[in-house]
Amino acid sequence: MATTVCTWNINSVRLREPIVLKLLQEQQPDVLCLQECKALVELIPTQNFADLGYKYMVARGQKGYNGVAILSRIPMTDAGHRQFVGKKDARHCAATLENGMTIHNFYVPAGGDIPDVEKNDKFDHKLKFLNEMRDWFHDDSPEKSVLVGDLNIAPREDDVWNHKQLLKIVSHTPIECEHLAQVQDSANWVDITRQDIPDGNLYSWWSYRARDWDAADKGRRLDHVWATPDISNAAHSSRVYRDARGWEKPSDHAPVFATFDL
Repeated sequence: MATTVCTWNINSVRLREPIVLKLLQEQQPDVLCLQECKALVELIPTQNFADLGYKYMVARGQKGYNGVAILSRIPMTDAGHRQFVGKKDARHCAATLENGMTIHNFYVPAGGDIPDVEKNDKFDHKLKFLNEMRDWFHDDSPEKSVLVGDLNIAPREDDVWNHKQLLKIVSHTPIECEHLAQVQDSANWVDITRQDIPDGNLYSWWSYRARDWDAADKGRRLDHVWATPDISNAAHSSRVYRDARGWEKPSDHAPVFATFDL
């Protein structure tokens, strides 16, 4: 059975409910993973999602910040969550679909503006978060699993609009890319997006600050779909749905899709 998974940093699920509904109606993923929901779980507008067939939800929330949710039209069970760096941030949740595939939905800290752990607590938090992800997956050895989310790092040179200019910019610094690579290596996660689209510039985020984001095209690939090796060959049809970045009152992120034949 083909299962299409989509990940999207929505930047407030209540504020942008209309474009979530638009995506669900037009693209009809089986599973939609949202980050930065910025809402308590009980305030997520579930009824309108359910009316479109997305009757199942696993979510973790907090007031005004962070928050992750997995919406599905396939039955699934809550597979728990993990808190990182001693904080009670809602930055991870997991669900297991009826086909046995477990989806981990992550919102990795952005890390602030200064890539220096001594001068910037947020950057220190980000690196420690990634270290804990690495250690967890190394110890847990997940199988038949997919990891998606806003990982807030664009690891490859062609994941950013200008590699040299961004080497000292948070999200593309060598130390962040190294930490993300260690997370990926911890369970031999396969970058499904780049497995399907191995060459060329590819972005999923464009700043709100750009007067014309589309023309300037100064993007970064911050949103990712990974899979464990046992199911990576079942993945196909990866794409970034760039059009959504141009919708009314958009998120600054675009949805990223992949399909798994399991």
